[in-house]
Amino acid sequence: MTGGPVTGDPEADGPDRTGTGTGTGTPETGTSATRTDTPAAGPRADNTGTGTATTGTDTPAAPAESTAPAARGPRFLPRRPEGNQLHPVTPWRRAWAPLAGLLAFAAHDLDRAREWSEQLTAAWTALGLAVLLPVAAGYGFLSWWCTSYLVTDTELRIRTGLFFRRTAHIRLDRVQAVDISRPLPARIAGVAKLKLDVVGTEDKDELAYLGERQAVALRAELLARAAGIAPDAAPEAGEAPARELLRVPPRTLVVSVLLRGSVWGTLAALLLVPTLLWLATGSVWTVLATALPLAGGSWAASGGRVVREFDWTVAESPDGLRLDAGLLDRQHATVPPGRVQAVRITQPLLWRRRDWVRVEMEVAGTGSGTGDGVLVPVADWRQAAAVLARVLPGVDPDAALAAAGPVPRRARWCAPVVRRGYGHGVTPGVFVARQGLLTRRTTLVPHAKVQSVRFAQGPWERRHRLADVCVDLGAGGTARARLRDQDEALALLRAQADRSRTGRRSALPERWLTAPQAAAD
Repeated sequence: MTGGPVTGDPEADGPDRTGTGTGTGTPETGTSATRTDTPAAGPRADNTGTGTATTGTDTPAAPAESTAPAARGPRFLPRRPEGNQLHPVTPWRRAWAPLAGLLAFAAHDLDRAREWSEQLTAAWTALGLAVLLPVAAGYGFLSWWCTSYLVTDTELRIRTGLFFRRTAHIRLDRVQAVDISRPLPARIAGVAKLKLDVVGTEDKDELAYLGERQAVALRAELLARAAGIAPDAAPEAGEAPARELLRVPPRTLVVSVLLRGSVWGTLAALLLVPTLLWLATGSVWTVLATALPLAGGSWAASGGRVVREFDWTVAESPDGLRLDAGLLDRQHATVPPGRVQAVRITQPLLWRRRDWVRVEMEVAGTGSGTGDGVLVPVADWRQAAAVLARVLPGVDPDAALAAAGPVPRRARWCAPVVRRGYGHGVTPGVFVARQGLLTRRTTLVPHAKVQSVRFAQGPWERRHRLADVCVDLGAGGTARARLRDQDEALALLRAQADRSRTGRRSALPERWLTAPQAAAD
Protein backbone atom coordinates (compact mmCIF):
# COMPACT_ATOMS: atom_id res chain seq x y z
CA MET A 1 0.00 0.00 0.00
CA THR A 2 1.15 3.47 -0.75
CA GLY A 3 0.23 5.71 2.18
CA GLY A 4 -1.47 9.03 1.82
CA PRO A 5 -4.50 11.00 2.82
CA VAL A 6 -7.68 8.98 3.16
CA THR A 7 -10.39 11.53 3.72
CA GLY A 8 -13.93 12.25 2.76
CA ASP A 9 -12.93 13.26 -0.77
CA PRO A 10 -13.69 10.35 -3.10
CA GLU A 11 -10.86 11.29 -5.44
CA ALA A 12 -8.28 11.89 -2.71
CA ASP A 13 -6.59 8.55 -3.33
CA GLY A 14 -5.94 9.19 -7.01
CA PRO A 15 -5.35 6.51 -9.66
CA ASP A 16 -2.07 5.42 -8.10
CA ARG A 17 -3.65 4.75 -4.68
CA THR A 18 -6.41 2.38 -5.74
CA GLY A 19 -6.30 -1.37 -5.56
CA THR A 20 -6.58 -3.73 -8.50
CA GLY A 21 -9.62 -5.53 -7.17
CA THR A 22 -7.82 -7.98 -4.91
CA GLY A 23 -5.52 -7.54 -1.98
CA THR A 24 -4.07 -9.47 0.91
CA GLY A 25 -3.29 -8.37 4.41
CA THR A 26 -1.90 -11.53 5.95
CA PRO A 27 1.17 -11.55 8.16
CA GLU A 28 2.86 -14.02 5.80
CA THR A 29 3.04 -11.45 3.00
CA GLY A 30 4.17 -8.62 5.26
CA THR A 31 1.58 -6.28 3.76
CA SER A 32 0.34 -3.81 6.34
CA ALA A 33 -2.70 -2.46 4.54
CA THR A 34 -4.70 -3.12 1.41
CA ARG A 35 -7.30 -1.33 -0.65
CA THR A 36 -10.21 -2.74 -2.61
CA ASP A 37 -12.28 -0.86 -5.18
CA THR A 38 -15.84 -1.71 -6.16
CA PRO A 39 -18.23 0.26 -8.38
CA ALA A 40 -21.10 1.84 -6.50
CA ALA A 41 -23.66 0.14 -8.71
CA GLY A 42 -25.85 -1.66 -6.19
CA PRO A 43 -26.99 -1.23 -2.66
CA ARG A 44 -24.38 -3.77 -1.51
CA ALA A 45 -21.45 -2.51 -3.52
CA ASP A 46 -19.67 -1.27 -0.42
CA ASN A 47 -19.60 -4.63 1.35
CA THR A 48 -16.04 -5.73 0.70
CA GLY A 49 -14.12 -8.48 2.34
CA THR A 50 -10.82 -8.06 4.04
CA GLY A 51 -8.85 -9.05 0.95
CA THR A 52 -11.02 -9.45 -2.18
CA ALA A 53 -13.39 -6.94 -3.75
CA THR A 54 -16.93 -8.30 -4.11
CA THR A 55 -20.19 -6.92 -5.43
CA GLY A 56 -23.74 -7.96 -4.75
CA THR A 57 -22.83 -10.27 -1.86
CA ASP A 58 -22.84 -9.93 1.88
CA THR A 59 -19.70 -10.64 3.89
CA PRO A 60 -19.80 -11.40 7.59
CA ALA A 61 -18.60 -8.60 9.81
CA ALA A 62 -15.58 -9.08 12.02
CA PRO A 63 -16.39 -9.72 15.65
CA ALA A 64 -16.36 -7.00 18.28
CA GLU A 65 -16.40 -4.12 15.84
CA SER A 66 -16.47 -0.57 17.14
CA THR A 67 -19.18 0.69 14.81
CA ALA A 68 -22.36 2.63 14.42
CA PRO A 69 -25.36 1.23 12.51
CA ALA A 70 -25.59 2.17 8.85
CA ALA A 71 -27.76 5.23 8.23
CA ARG A 72 -30.38 4.67 5.54
CA GLY A 73 -31.24 8.35 4.98
CA PRO A 74 -33.65 9.64 2.35
CA ARG A 75 -34.37 7.38 -0.60
CA PHE A 76 -32.80 9.76 -3.14
CA LEU A 77 -29.39 9.44 -1.41
CA PRO A 78 -27.02 6.50 -1.96
CA ARG A 79 -26.78 3.86 0.72
CA ARG A 80 -24.56 5.07 3.53
CA PRO A 81 -21.71 2.67 4.37
CA GLU A 82 -21.72 1.00 7.74
CA GLY A 83 -19.44 2.50 10.35
CA ASN A 84 -18.69 5.80 12.05
CA GLN A 85 -19.03 9.05 10.16
CA LEU A 86 -16.68 12.01 9.87
CA HIS A 87 -17.54 15.45 11.21
CA PRO A 88 -20.13 17.40 9.16
CA VAL A 89 -17.60 20.19 8.40
CA THR A 90 -15.50 17.71 6.38
CA PRO A 91 -16.94 18.70 2.96
CA TRP A 92 -15.67 22.25 3.48
CA ARG A 93 -12.05 21.28 4.16
CA ARG A 94 -11.08 22.00 0.56
CA ALA A 95 -13.45 24.85 -0.13
CA TRP A 96 -10.48 27.14 -0.69
CA ALA A 97 -9.00 24.95 -3.46
CA PRO A 98 -10.97 26.43 -6.44
CA LEU A 99 -10.21 29.98 -5.28
CA ALA A 100 -6.53 29.12 -4.85
CA GLY A 101 -6.48 27.64 -8.36
CA LEU A 102 -7.97 30.80 -9.86
CA LEU A 103 -5.49 33.01 -8.01
CA ALA A 104 -2.58 30.82 -9.12
CA PHE A 105 -3.72 31.03 -12.76
CA ALA A 106 -4.12 34.79 -12.51
CA ALA A 107 -0.65 35.18 -11.03
CA HIS A 108 0.84 32.95 -13.75
CA ASP A 109 -0.69 34.83 -16.70
CA LEU A 110 -1.71 38.34 -15.68
CA ASP A 111 -2.46 39.56 -19.22
CA ARG A 112 -4.88 36.74 -20.05
CA ALA A 113 -6.54 36.96 -16.64
CA ARG A 114 -7.08 40.70 -17.15
CA GLU A 115 -8.50 40.08 -20.64
CA TRP A 116 -10.95 37.45 -19.40
CA SER A 117 -12.06 39.61 -16.49
CA GLU A 118 -12.90 42.45 -18.88
CA GLN A 119 -15.01 40.15 -21.08
CA LEU A 120 -16.85 38.59 -18.16
CA THR A 121 -20.19 40.26 -17.51
CA ALA A 122 -22.12 40.35 -14.26
CA ALA A 123 -24.82 38.10 -15.74
CA TRP A 124 -22.35 35.37 -16.69
CA THR A 125 -20.68 35.63 -13.29
CA ALA A 126 -23.99 35.22 -11.47
CA LEU A 127 -24.97 32.29 -13.72
CA GLY A 128 -21.65 30.55 -13.14
CA LEU A 129 -21.93 30.95 -9.39
CA ALA A 130 -25.55 29.77 -9.42
CA VAL A 131 -24.51 26.55 -11.19
CA LEU A 132 -21.09 25.81 -9.76
CA LEU A 133 -21.76 26.50 -6.09
CA PRO A 134 -24.68 24.03 -5.72
CA VAL A 135 -22.82 21.39 -7.73
CA ALA A 136 -19.68 21.76 -5.60
CA ALA A 137 -21.70 21.76 -2.38
CA GLY A 138 -23.66 18.67 -3.45
CA TYR A 139 -20.53 16.81 -4.45
CA GLY A 140 -18.86 17.62 -1.14
CA PHE A 141 -21.92 16.51 0.82
CA LEU A 142 -22.25 13.22 -1.06
CA SER A 143 -18.55 12.45 -0.67
CA TRP A 144 -18.88 12.98 3.08
CA TRP A 145 -22.07 10.89 3.15
CA CYS A 146 -20.27 7.97 1.50
CA THR A 147 -17.25 8.02 3.82
CA SER A 148 -16.99 6.03 7.03
CA TYR A 149 -14.48 4.21 9.19
CA LEU A 150 -14.77 1.01 11.19
CA VAL A 151 -12.50 -0.43 13.90
CA THR A 152 -12.38 -4.22 14.23
CA ASP A 153 -10.27 -6.53 16.38
CA THR A 154 -7.46 -6.58 13.83
CA GLU A 155 -7.79 -3.63 11.47
CA LEU A 156 -9.12 -0.16 10.73
CA ARG A 157 -11.34 -0.02 7.65
CA ILE A 158 -11.83 3.28 5.85
CA ARG A 159 -14.54 3.36 3.20
CA THR A 160 -14.61 6.24 0.72
CA GLY A 161 -15.89 6.96 -2.77
CA LEU A 162 -19.04 8.25 -4.41
CA PHE A 163 -18.83 6.59 -7.83
CA PHE A 164 -16.20 3.97 -7.00
CA ARG A 165 -16.17 2.60 -3.47
CA ARG A 166 -12.72 2.20 -1.94
CA THR A 167 -11.98 0.29 1.23
CA ALA A 168 -8.61 0.65 2.95
CA HIS A 169 -7.70 -2.13 5.39
CA ILE A 170 -5.06 -0.94 7.87
CA ARG A 171 -3.78 -3.69 10.15
CA LEU A 172 -3.53 -2.49 13.74
CA ASP A 173 -0.43 -4.58 14.49
CA ARG A 174 1.41 -2.61 11.77
CA VAL A 175 0.48 0.83 13.10
CA GLN A 176 3.57 2.68 14.35
CA ALA A 177 2.07 6.00 15.43
CA VAL A 178 -1.30 7.70 15.69
CA ASP A 179 -0.99 11.48 15.71
CA ILE A 180 -3.51 14.31 15.96
CA SER A 181 -3.18 17.46 13.84
CA ARG A 182 -5.22 20.62 14.37
CA PRO A 183 -4.65 23.31 11.73
CA LEU A 184 -5.87 26.79 12.60
CA PRO A 185 -9.20 26.54 10.68
CA ALA A 186 -9.82 23.14 12.29
CA ARG A 187 -9.13 24.56 15.75
CA ILE A 188 -11.70 27.29 15.12
CA ALA A 189 -14.27 24.70 14.01
CA GLY A 190 -13.44 22.35 16.91
CA VAL A 191 -12.26 19.45 14.73
CA ALA A 192 -8.99 17.57 14.20
CA LYS A 193 -7.18 15.25 11.80
CA LEU A 194 -6.06 11.78 12.78
CA LYS A 195 -2.82 10.66 11.09
CA LEU A 196 -1.59 7.07 11.10
CA ASP A 197 1.95 5.87 10.42
CA VAL A 198 1.92 2.32 9.08
CA VAL A 199 4.88 0.03 8.47
CA GLY A 200 5.78 -0.12 4.78
CA THR A 201 4.25 3.23 3.79
CA GLU A 202 6.01 6.48 2.96
CA ASP A 203 3.18 8.86 3.83
CA LYS A 204 0.54 8.97 6.50
CA ASP A 205 -3.06 7.89 6.17
CA GLU A 206 -5.54 10.48 7.41
CA LEU A 207 -9.03 10.71 8.80
CA ALA A 208 -10.14 14.29 8.31
CA TYR A 209 -12.07 15.63 10.05
CA LEU A 210 -13.22 14.29 13.40
CA GLY A 211 -14.52 16.09 16.44
CA GLU A 212 -11.71 16.78 18.91
CA ARG A 213 -13.09 14.41 21.55
CA GLN A 214 -13.84 11.81 18.90
CA ALA A 215 -10.27 12.03 17.56
CA VAL A 216 -8.74 11.63 21.04
CA ALA A 217 -11.02 8.68 21.85
CA LEU A 218 -10.30 6.95 18.52
CA ARG A 219 -6.56 7.45 18.96
CA ALA A 220 -6.69 5.90 22.42
CA GLU A 221 -8.75 2.96 21.14
CA LEU A 222 -6.39 2.28 18.22
CA LEU A 223 -3.35 2.33 20.49
CA ALA A 224 -5.07 0.07 23.01
CA ARG A 225 -6.06 -2.46 20.35
CA ALA A 226 -2.57 -2.34 18.82
CA ALA A 227 -1.15 -3.12 22.27
CA GLY A 228 -3.29 -6.24 22.52
CA ILE A 229 -5.87 -4.96 25.02
CA ALA A 230 -9.12 -6.93 24.83
CA PRO A 231 -11.51 -5.47 22.23
CA ASP A 232 -14.30 -5.05 24.76
CA ALA A 233 -12.03 -2.99 27.03
CA ALA A 234 -10.21 -1.00 24.32
CA PRO A 235 -12.89 1.70 23.80
CA GLU A 236 -12.97 2.34 27.55
CA ALA A 237 -9.18 2.31 27.96
CA GLY A 238 -9.00 6.07 27.46
CA GLU A 239 -5.97 8.22 26.78
CA ALA A 240 -2.83 6.93 28.47
CA PRO A 241 -1.52 9.28 31.19
CA ALA A 242 1.46 11.47 30.39
CA ARG A 243 4.16 13.14 32.45
CA GLU A 244 5.77 16.31 31.14
CA LEU A 245 9.54 16.11 30.66
CA LEU A 246 10.35 19.33 28.86
CA ARG A 247 8.66 22.56 27.76
CA VAL A 248 10.56 25.10 25.66
CA PRO A 249 9.84 28.70 26.77
CA PRO A 250 8.95 31.06 23.87
CA ARG A 251 11.75 33.44 24.82
CA THR A 252 14.34 30.66 24.64
CA LEU A 253 13.04 29.60 21.22
CA VAL A 254 13.19 33.14 19.81
CA VAL A 255 16.70 33.78 21.16
CA SER A 256 17.94 30.45 19.79
CA VAL A 257 16.68 31.35 16.32
CA LEU A 258 18.38 34.76 16.46
CA LEU A 259 21.67 33.10 17.46
CA ARG A 260 21.82 30.96 14.31
CA GLY A 261 24.09 32.17 11.54
CA SER A 262 21.77 30.90 8.80
CA VAL A 263 19.10 33.40 9.86
CA TRP A 264 21.39 36.38 9.47
CA GLY A 265 22.87 34.97 6.26
CA THR A 266 19.49 34.68 4.54
CA LEU A 267 18.47 38.11 5.86
CA ALA A 268 21.65 39.70 4.48
CA ALA A 269 21.05 38.02 1.10
CA LEU A 270 17.46 39.31 1.11
CA LEU A 271 18.67 42.88 1.61
CA LEU A 272 21.74 42.88 -0.64
CA VAL A 273 20.90 40.75 -3.68
CA PRO A 274 17.66 42.53 -4.75
CA THR A 275 19.33 45.90 -4.22
CA LEU A 276 22.28 44.99 -6.44
CA LEU A 277 19.95 43.58 -9.11
CA TRP A 278 17.90 46.78 -9.10
CA LEU A 279 21.02 48.89 -9.54
CA ALA A 280 22.28 46.62 -12.33
CA THR A 281 19.07 46.00 -14.31
CA GLY A 282 16.39 48.42 -13.12
CA SER A 283 13.80 45.68 -13.72
CA VAL A 284 11.07 45.30 -11.11
CA TRP A 285 10.23 41.77 -12.27
CA THR A 286 13.82 40.60 -11.92
CA VAL A 287 13.97 42.01 -8.40
CA LEU A 288 10.67 40.36 -7.43
CA ALA A 289 11.66 37.01 -8.94
CA THR A 290 14.78 37.05 -6.78
CA ALA A 291 13.41 38.66 -3.62
CA LEU A 292 10.37 36.41 -3.16
CA PRO A 293 12.31 33.11 -2.90
CA LEU A 294 14.85 34.78 -0.62
CA ALA A 295 12.03 36.12 1.56
CA GLY A 296 10.54 32.64 1.76
CA GLY A 297 13.87 31.16 2.80
CA SER A 298 14.40 33.87 5.39
CA TRP A 299 10.94 33.28 6.85
CA ALA A 300 11.41 29.51 6.97
CA ALA A 301 14.70 29.91 8.85
CA SER A 302 13.36 32.44 11.36
CA GLY A 303 9.67 33.21 11.82
CA GLY A 304 8.49 29.93 10.32
CA ARG A 305 10.57 27.94 12.79
CA VAL A 306 9.18 29.94 15.72
CA VAL A 307 5.60 29.33 14.52
CA ARG A 308 6.16 25.58 14.02
CA GLU A 309 8.05 24.97 17.26
CA PHE A 310 6.16 27.36 19.53
CA ASP A 311 5.29 25.95 22.98
CA TRP A 312 7.18 22.73 22.27
CA THR A 313 6.33 20.12 24.89
CA VAL A 314 7.81 16.66 25.41
CA ALA A 315 5.84 14.31 27.65
CA GLU A 316 6.36 10.66 28.59
CA SER A 317 3.53 8.15 28.40
CA PRO A 318 3.29 4.35 28.18
CA ASP A 319 2.85 4.59 24.40
CA GLY A 320 6.04 6.62 23.87
CA LEU A 321 7.14 10.24 23.96
CA ARG A 322 4.43 12.73 23.01
CA LEU A 323 5.39 15.90 21.17
CA ASP A 324 3.02 18.89 21.15
CA ALA A 325 3.88 22.09 19.33
CA GLY A 326 2.61 24.84 17.05
CA LEU A 327 1.35 28.40 17.30
CA LEU A 328 -1.21 28.29 14.47
CA ASP A 329 -1.29 24.63 13.41
CA ARG A 330 -1.15 22.55 16.58
CA GLN A 331 0.52 19.16 16.11
CA HIS A 332 0.29 16.24 18.53
CA ALA A 333 2.76 13.49 17.60
CA THR A 334 4.08 10.36 19.27
CA VAL A 335 7.61 8.99 19.05
CA PRO A 336 7.00 5.22 18.73
CA PRO A 337 8.85 3.21 21.38
CA GLY A 338 11.81 1.31 20.02
CA ARG A 339 11.51 2.81 16.53
CA VAL A 340 14.16 5.53 16.92
CA GLN A 341 17.10 4.50 14.72
CA ALA A 342 19.46 7.34 15.62
CA VAL A 343 19.56 10.75 17.28
CA ARG A 344 21.55 13.77 16.14
CA ILE A 345 22.72 16.42 18.60
CA THR A 346 23.39 19.80 16.96
CA GLN A 347 25.14 22.73 18.62
CA PRO A 348 25.78 25.93 16.61
CA LEU A 349 28.76 28.07 17.55
CA LEU A 350 26.73 30.83 19.23
CA TRP A 351 24.83 28.30 21.36
CA ARG A 352 27.90 26.86 23.09
CA ARG A 353 28.20 29.62 25.67
CA ARG A 354 24.66 28.89 26.86
CA ASP A 355 25.22 25.11 26.56
CA TRP A 356 22.16 24.80 24.31
CA VAL A 357 21.63 21.90 21.91
CA ARG A 358 19.07 20.76 19.35
CA VAL A 359 18.12 17.08 19.17
CA GLU A 360 16.76 15.45 16.00
CA MET A 361 15.90 11.81 15.38
CA GLU A 362 15.63 9.24 12.63
CA VAL A 363 12.55 7.03 12.95
CA ALA A 364 12.00 3.94 10.80
CA GLY A 365 8.76 3.48 8.90
CA THR A 366 7.22 6.81 9.84
CA GLY A 367 7.17 10.47 8.98
CA SER A 368 8.68 11.25 12.31
CA GLY A 369 5.86 13.20 13.60
CA THR A 370 6.08 16.86 14.52
CA GLY A 371 8.76 19.16 13.19
CA ASP A 372 10.32 16.89 10.55
CA GLY A 373 12.20 14.65 12.97
CA VAL A 374 12.81 17.21 15.72
CA LEU A 375 12.80 15.82 19.24
CA VAL A 376 13.99 18.90 21.15
CA PRO A 377 14.22 22.22 19.22
CA VAL A 378 16.40 23.89 21.85
CA ALA A 379 17.26 23.15 25.47
CA ASP A 380 20.25 23.16 27.76
CA TRP A 381 22.27 19.97 27.78
CA ARG A 382 20.98 18.78 31.13
CA GLN A 383 17.33 18.84 29.95
CA ALA A 384 18.17 17.36 26.56
CA ALA A 385 20.14 14.53 28.18
CA ALA A 386 17.11 13.63 30.32
CA VAL A 387 14.99 13.26 27.17
CA LEU A 388 17.72 11.27 25.40
CA ALA A 389 17.81 8.84 28.31
CA ARG A 390 14.14 8.04 27.59
CA VAL A 391 14.65 7.63 23.84
CA LEU A 392 17.82 5.53 24.23
CA PRO A 393 17.32 3.40 27.37
CA GLY A 394 20.54 2.32 29.02
CA VAL A 395 22.68 4.95 27.25
CA ASP A 396 24.59 7.63 29.16
CA PRO A 397 24.52 10.73 26.87
CA ASP A 398 27.45 12.40 28.67
CA ALA A 399 29.62 9.31 28.28
CA ALA A 400 28.63 9.03 24.62
CA LEU A 401 29.75 12.60 23.84
CA ALA A 402 32.98 12.14 25.77
CA ALA A 403 33.78 8.95 23.82
CA ALA A 404 34.23 10.80 20.50
CA GLY A 405 38.01 11.01 20.06
CA PRO A 406 39.93 13.09 17.46
CA VAL A 407 41.24 11.88 14.12
CA PRO A 408 44.94 11.05 13.51
CA ARG A 409 47.26 14.00 12.92
CA ARG A 410 48.07 12.97 9.36
CA ALA A 411 44.39 13.56 8.46
CA ARG A 412 45.38 17.22 7.93
CA TRP A 413 46.54 16.24 4.41
CA CYS A 414 42.97 15.17 3.54
CA ALA A 415 40.97 17.83 5.41
CA PRO A 416 43.25 20.63 6.65
CA VAL A 417 40.51 22.65 8.41
CA VAL A 418 37.36 20.61 9.02
CA ARG A 419 39.29 17.60 10.39
CA ARG A 420 39.22 19.29 13.79
CA GLY A 421 35.47 18.73 13.92
CA TYR A 422 35.67 15.00 13.14
CA GLY A 423 35.50 12.44 15.91
CA HIS A 424 34.38 8.90 16.64
CA GLY A 425 33.75 6.69 19.63
CA VAL A 426 31.94 3.59 20.84
CA THR A 427 30.12 2.94 24.11
CA PRO A 428 28.36 -0.26 25.22
CA GLY A 429 25.09 1.15 23.88
CA VAL A 430 25.78 3.37 20.86
CA PHE A 431 28.06 4.12 17.92
CA VAL A 432 29.16 7.79 18.06
CA ALA A 433 30.17 9.93 15.05
CA ARG A 434 30.93 13.66 15.22
CA GLN A 435 31.48 16.24 12.50
CA GLY A 436 31.27 19.99 12.00
CA LEU A 437 33.59 22.80 13.01
CA LEU A 438 31.28 25.79 13.48
CA THR A 439 28.07 23.80 13.90
CA ARG A 440 28.93 20.63 15.78
CA ARG A 441 26.79 17.57 14.94
CA THR A 442 27.07 14.35 16.92
CA THR A 443 25.15 11.24 15.84
CA LEU A 444 24.32 8.43 18.27
CA VAL A 445 23.30 5.10 16.73
CA PRO A 446 22.16 2.22 18.99
CA HIS A 447 24.05 -0.94 18.08
CA ALA A 448 20.77 -2.84 17.66
CA LYS A 449 19.63 -0.40 14.94
CA VAL A 450 22.66 -0.76 12.66
CA GLN A 451 21.64 -2.37 9.37
CA SER A 452 25.05 -2.63 7.73
CA VAL A 453 28.64 -1.44 8.14
CA ARG A 454 30.81 -0.31 5.21
CA PHE A 455 34.49 0.49 4.70
CA ALA A 456 35.09 3.51 2.41
CA GLN A 457 38.52 4.66 1.21
CA GLY A 458 39.37 7.03 -1.62
CA PRO A 459 42.73 7.17 -3.42
CA TRP A 460 44.00 10.15 -1.41
CA GLU A 461 42.93 8.54 1.86
CA ARG A 462 44.58 5.27 0.80
CA ARG A 463 47.84 7.11 0.23
CA HIS A 464 47.79 8.33 3.85
CA ARG A 465 46.42 5.05 5.26
CA LEU A 466 43.11 6.61 6.31
CA ALA A 467 39.54 5.36 5.79
CA ASP A 468 35.91 6.04 6.67
CA VAL A 469 33.57 3.61 8.44
CA CYS A 470 29.93 4.06 7.38
CA VAL A 471 27.05 2.78 9.50
CA ASP A 472 23.73 2.45 7.62
CA LEU A 473 20.43 2.91 9.46
CA GLY A 474 17.00 1.41 8.96
CA ALA A 475 15.53 4.88 8.36
CA GLY A 476 17.75 5.36 5.30
CA GLY A 477 20.41 7.57 6.91
CA THR A 478 24.11 6.98 7.41
CA ALA A 479 26.50 7.80 10.25
CA ARG A 480 30.11 8.12 9.13
CA ALA A 481 33.28 7.93 11.22
CA ARG A 482 35.61 9.97 9.03
CA LEU A 483 39.37 9.79 8.51
CA ARG A 484 40.18 6.97 10.90
CA ASP A 485 43.46 5.08 10.81
CA GLN A 486 43.19 2.28 8.24
CA ASP A 487 43.95 -0.55 10.67
CA GLU A 488 41.65 1.01 13.27
CA ALA A 489 38.88 1.28 10.66
CA LEU A 490 39.18 -2.41 9.70
CA ALA A 491 39.07 -3.46 13.35
CA LEU A 492 36.10 -1.15 13.94
CA LEU A 493 34.30 -2.68 10.96
CA ARG A 494 34.51 -6.20 12.37
CA ALA A 495 33.80 -5.18 15.97
CA GLN A 496 30.76 -3.09 15.02
CA ALA A 497 29.25 -5.98 13.07
CA ASP A 498 29.57 -8.18 16.18
CA ARG A 499 28.11 -5.49 18.44
CA SER A 500 25.14 -5.05 16.10
CA ARG A 501 24.33 -8.76 16.11
CA THR A 502 24.55 -8.88 19.89
CA GLY A 503 22.44 -5.73 20.25
CA ARG A 504 19.64 -7.07 18.05
CA ARG A 505 19.39 -10.23 20.13
CA SER A 506 19.03 -8.26 23.38
CA ALA A 507 16.87 -5.42 22.02
CA LEU A 508 13.66 -4.55 23.87
CA PRO A 509 10.35 -5.44 22.16
CA GLU A 510 8.78 -2.73 20.00
CA ARG A 511 5.28 -2.91 21.41
CA TRP A 512 2.78 -0.23 22.29
CA LEU A 513 2.09 0.53 25.93
CA THR A 514 5.08 -1.49 27.12
CA ALA A 515 7.64 1.27 27.64
CA PRO A 516 9.95 0.50 30.53
CA GLN A 517 9.37 3.93 32.05
CA ALA A 518 5.64 4.44 32.47
CA ALA A 519 4.29 7.89 32.96
CA ALA A 520 2.37 6.75 35.98
CA ASP A 521 5.53 5.82 37.89
